Amino acid sequence: MTLNLKNLLNPKVKMSKMGEFQELQPIDGLEISAVSADLYGDGRDDLALFYFKDGANFGAVYTTSKVTSASINWNVKLKRHFVKALMINTKNANTFTGTKGAQGLKEIAQTLSRTLTIKSSQNPKGVNEVIKITDLLFASTGVIGEEFPYLKIKNTIPELVKKLKTEQNKFVWFKAASAIMTTDTRPKVAYEECKMGNKVIKISGIAKGSGMIAPNMATMLAFIFTDANIPSVFLKAILKKVTVTTFNSITVDSDTSTNDMVGLFATGKAKNSKIYNVLDPKLKDFETALHKLCLNLAKQIVVDGEGAKKFITISVIGARSGNMAKNVGFSIANSPLFKTAIAGEDPNWGRIAMAIGKSKENIIQNKLQIKIGDYLVAENGKVAKDYDESNLKEYMKWESINIEVNLNIGNATHTVYTCDFTHDYIDINTDYRN
Repeated sequence: MTLNLKNLLNPKVKMSKMGEFQELQPIDGLEISAVSADLYGDGRDDLALFYFKDGANFGAVYTTSKVTSASINWNVKLKRHFVKALMINTKNANTFTGTKGAQGLKEIAQTLSRTLTIKSSQNPKGVNEVIKITDLLFASTGVIGEEFPYLKIKNTIPELVKKLKTEQNKFVWFKAASAIMTTDTRPKVAYEECKMGNKVIKISGIAKGSGMIAPNMATMLAFIFTDANIPSVFLKAILKKVTVTTFNSITVDSDTSTNDMVGLFATGKAKNSKIYNVLDPKLKDFETALHKLCLNLAKQIVVDGEGAKKFITISVIGARSGNMAKNVGFSIANSPLFKTAIAGEDPNWGRIAMAIGKSKENIIQNKLQIKIGDYLVAENGKVAKDYDESNLKEYMKWESINIEVNLNIGNATHTVYTCDFTHDYIDINTDYRN
């Protein structure tokens, strides 16, 4: 997918469409920077820093992989519900790097805490706050098993802190989103607003992800920032709920990464009335807006799937349970045979039927209905009576393909988002480390 710089420069673009960039708004209480530690050897930005001058509540959801990075291990061990900064590096996953990787991250944390403490002491209001290493979160993405370049990162921290911006225009968000990319072809950004009482709440988010994308929290990095005043315990509960039908409902290649996390940070600067219960009605609009933003970012990840040419939506309806619908959906979405058929624009619905059958769910074959786009292709255990493949072949040329599977045994539904498998996916991953 190519970058649409015309839309990037257009401040009137607000609603997100594929190929456009939204106008993200600044979040009060947040400062952002992105610089190069030359980890790629070509001078591209590869470090991003998000600094909360007065701290932020946060909730996070991490990968379920049993092989995890030093940054994930660091974050999980922290028992804090209030943080001062988040730093991300690309190019190196800091996974399977042993004690050297963990020690390198600790040295980075110590340097970052000292540098931010110095910055805090220069506050014109005379505030002199010591920022501890336990106030910091980290994320890494890139190649697994290579030596962690902690000295390059550590030596770049003074510049990273010096370039923090309090006013985040579109270019600042774009720069930060670009600094966390690996095989992505474009940065991923999204923005939403909602109201809590009489206060307007801003939510800005960025994400990265292109390959090694599958559910189970998960498959990418995503960082979301809001000026809402919401306690950490409620942020985590809402985020966990929202990820089920957004970041945990996408797949590119069925592979779950070692480094993935989604973080939600709230600076509290909107000064909305206090929230005392996760069921507080004031949170309803916030959850709706957060879901919309997360689904936007999740779809952008699928659209940018490695080598992807087609965006695929798989809706499973008529299931006995949501879990059954989700399993059937992912069985189709993760099938290489199905994905290559879509890449070849071949309406081979037999591959959908095959994938439904291998889901291990107790479906009833004679009740199945399969639609591709608006075309009913199979029902009652056989090809549909009025099926005309010539019409369907024209539809298969579209960039966005919809599949609907009706199990006709219940009322539960689930939607999964994926992309096709092209030869470019092989080319990208055979040359990933070069």
